[in-house]
Amino acid sequence: MTEHIEVNPAVCHGKPVIRGTRIMVRNILGSLAGGDTIEDILAHYPEITHDDVRAAIEYAIELVDDTQVSITATV
Repeated sequence: MTEHIEVNPAVCHGKPVIRGTRIMVRNILGSLAGGDTIEDILAHYPEITHDDVRAAIEYAIELVDDTQVSITATV
């Protein structure tokens, strides 16, 4: 994953991006959440690869694994 994702304070205010680009991981995840397919994302960002998108998803999974979120059920 680290070969695809970088966090650099000088790039996009230190937000995680696809290495060598200014494409933020959150943009990729937001596109997926909005219903775009990986192919849609690759068409929109031709400078990234399928492996870059997978790395963005893996990055998010690791963050979720390391974070506890309290969710209150409503009835």
